[in-house]
Amino acid sequence: MELRENVIIPLGYGKYVRSDKIVAIEPIEEERGPGRRTRVYIEDMKTPMIASRTENSILASIVEIPREVLEATAAMELLQDILDDLERIGPMLRASIKKEAELDLNKIEKRIEEILKHEIELESR
Repeated sequence: MELRENVIIPLGYGKYVRSDKIVAIEPIEEERGPGRRTRVYIEDMKTPMIASRTENSILASIVEIPREVLEATAAMELLQDILDDLERIGPMLRASIKKEAELDLNKIEKRIEEILKHEIELESR
């Protein structure tokens, strides 16, 4: 993969940075949510910027990636976003949704976790 130089990369919520100024990206694990997905370390800045985009979407913007990989990355990012949102739904609302819509959010959440875990295992090989 080659770095795309002099390209402006959106970080979300009106934040932009030049692609060749990004020195590191780090997913936020704790306190992650809308508007808080990734720490972006930028050349000559003491503290990282907080991006609302995931590390995969930022990485896809700063490097040349084959279309197939980009599409798979977008799908995994979407699953991660759905999982983040599902984790916010409390037990009472989950029970109501299951009863009213016959939609088991716990089962969906577990399946997404399995898919994401499998994808991580494949990437680490």
